[in-house]
Amino acid sequence: MSYTIAEIAGALEAKAFGALDLVIGGVAEPALAGPGDLAVAMKPEFAEGLGKGRARAAIVWDGADWAALGLEAAIVVPRPRYALSGLTQLMDPGPGIAPGVHPTAVIDGTAQIGPDAAIGPFVVIGAGARIGGRARIASHVSVGAGAVLGDDALLLEGVKIGAGVAVGARFIAQPGAVIGADGFSFVTPEKSAVETARETLGDRGDARAQSWTRIHSLGGVEIGDDVEIGANSTVDRGTIRATRIGRGTKLDNLVHVGHNVEVGEDALLCGQVGIAGSSVIGDRVVLGGQCGVSDNIFVGDDVVAGGATKMFSNVPAGRVVLGSPAMKMEAQMEAAKNIRRLPRLFRDVKALQKAVSKPDGSD
Repeated sequence: MSYTIAEIAGALEAKAFGALDLVIGGVAEPALAGPGDLAVAMKPEFAEGLGKGRARAAIVWDGADWAALGLEAAIVVPRPRYALSGLTQLMDPGPGIAPGVHPTAVIDGTAQIGPDAAIGPFVVIGAGARIGGRARIASHVSVGAGAVLGDDALLLEGVKIGAGVAVGARFIAQPGAVIGADGFSFVTPEKSAVETARETLGDRGDARAQSWTRIHSLGGVEIGDDVEIGANSTVDRGTIRATRIGRGTKLDNLVHVGHNVEVGEDALLCGQVGIAGSSVIGDRVVLGGQCGVSDNIFVGDDVVAGGATKMFSNVPAGRVVLGSPAMKMEAQMEAAKNIRRLPRLFRDVKALQKAVSKPDGSD
């Protein structure tokens, strides 16, 4: 795939200067760029790298003197990272899934396959499943009975879509994602030590030894349009009602969404986030890597949680939180400073105790 500087600038709605007919076949970091690459030098600190590489053209920051940097052409963007989104989309050839249905695919006779779908090797599609138009399904994917996959969906290698799962349009699932496994839900015949400890905040009481009995998952999973699920992430089906993920939400790799959870629209869940059963996550929530959300709590709209934050109780809308347990970020930062000051505080207290007990300095 190759484009002229003028074509790339047009796709990005950006300004271009210099040799607009220069043909670009790839994108590279400044120091590694060759003559046919577009160097990505979107900040002044990347200018030094241009001198180490062989790029003839670059995408540069607003106000850059591109000619002085030795370039023959430049594309100037006011918001570099947003421009990077469009540039990478333009230059990405996409997965190599051949059109049509591969001869090794196993498709139940009652399944419905939309027009122009591409289905790769060793794919299994169950009874009554419906696959939307222009869907692309890579090798070793399974789609369960009665599942619905919207138009323009992309399922990469090894994705598993469980029975009865309903997925919207333009869905992307990275390799190994599992949507619609049973929820982790078990109960004991009598009150367990876990239940007692939770009620008393620490005392397990006289709960006797018991075996765990499984609660089966009868609900499904419902996913809105324009959702992306990262590699090896899992979304469990609900116990009675469906687990839900709203339109535009993005899950990173290794994210776990438990049974009955509801995630709102345009949320961002970073790597290793875990959300326990029956919690509700609002719209536009951002959870940094390794955040944890306890079961049966509510995280309001527009909450931002820093990495490794642990939420054990409801978080009001719009709050920025950090730490375990979650606190307002400014309070958590102050608490961390105070912890670091503790050794000095202990020394000062010890000195004061000594001065008060022995004011004359005698031993």
